[in-house]
Amino acid sequence: MPRQAVLPLQWLIRLRIHRAQELLETTELTVDQIATASGFGSPVLLRQHFTKTLATTPTAYRRTFATVGRSV
Repeated sequence: MPRQAVLPLQWLIRLRIHRAQELLETTELTVDQIATASGFGSPVLLRQHFTKTLATTPTAYRRTFATVGRSV
């Protein structure tokens, strides 16, 4: 089965979501700050794309995967 081509916009959104994931896991920045730092124009766009791509919200993702502020 041939691979489907990834459109440049899809690639860019995935890259931004990956950056947002890193920031959610490793920083205490707010979702609004992460939206800006990962290249989304607004927190609403971050939440929409994040939820559509990963089937979870940024806040829920952080609760599950954050490494900052946790004692091991």
